[in-house]
Amino acid sequence: MVRQAAEHLYELLTPAVNALGYELVGVEHIMQGRNSVLRVYIDADDGITVDDCARASHQISGVLDIEDPVRGEYSLEVSSPGLDRPLFTLAHFERFTGQQARLVLNTPWQGRRKVTGRLGGVRDRKVVMDVDGEEALLTLQEIDKARLVPELK
Repeated sequence: MVRQAAEHLYELLTPAVNALGYELVGVEHIMQGRNSVLRVYIDADDGITVDDCARASHQISGVLDIEDPVRGEYSLEVSSPGLDRPLFTLAHFERFTGQQARLVLNTPWQGRRKVTGRLGGVRDRKVVMDVDGEEALLTLQEIDKARLVPELK
């Protein structure tokens, strides 16, 4: 349900964010009692500044005011994906093949709900990941959260 709400918001906000020249990386709608947080991640080839976030926040707020897709009170946060970039789509998992990622799963894999491993791309619409020398094949529905693990060299 939460993933579907975020997907709807992603589709709604993508044109507005793209019109500013940014990529909409993903949207998280986090419930916190009566209130919630709507976190929007944007990116650009040359990175994201605070001014970029402010511009995007203004544009996104306008769309949200008109469309009113979020019930109740919420706080809007717009930010860059950062070094521990969240992964939302199969394209993200494919794009970051070879990098380390940490996943929180909806469905345990080998009894574990949290796994860290190296991304192996996408096969048959499933995320491929090497976890401790074993191949994990996971659907997006099995993954609750995914983030890159920064590897500083």
